[in-house]
Amino acid sequence: MSEVLINQILLAFMLVIAIGVLYQRNLFAAAMLMSIYSLLAAALFVVLDAVDVAFTEAAVGAGISIILALGTLALTCGEQKPRPVLATGPLLVVLLTGGMLIYGTLDMPYYGDPEAAAHTGVASRYLQDSANEVGPPNVVTSVLASYRGYDTLGETVVIFAAGIGVFALMGRGRRKATRKVK
Repeated sequence: MSEVLINQILLAFMLVIAIGVLYQRNLFAAAMLMSIYSLLAAALFVVLDAVDVAFTEAAVGAGISIILALGTLALTCGEQKPRPVLATGPLLVVLLTGGMLIYGTLDMPYYGDPEAAAHTGVASRYLQDSANEVGPPNVVTSVLASYRGYDTLGETVVIFAAGIGVFALMGRGRRKATRKVK
């Protein structure tokens, strides 16, 4: 019961911060709020017993992403320009997409349901046989490093390519003009 209350409190804080980011005109303050949002998401993952996901969220969401945002702010202005009119088209697209995502979750099993597909079938095989088949006693490491090795490699390549792209974009326009001395 207390875990559900903690989840609700964390989600309420995250909602308040998300609304705060929407109305924040100071981009530095918005970046800091997004960092707090990521840390709260990491705390929520810890409460949900997904410590590996929490670690990734804290490292990427509150760490690397905020560093990149602050680096971008150093190259631009720190204040958002006022918006003249609320664009209803993008708002409708977001609401429609959100509605479809919520509709897609309606047939999911309840949280903690022992009869859910994740607790039967292949999951029980991973729990029982991964230490003998792969080697590491940690099931999460076994799944990520062996059973989903190509998927993890692909994710790493995408993150690496994104980092190279960011560094390439940050390098543009930073060259100083050389003066010829007479």
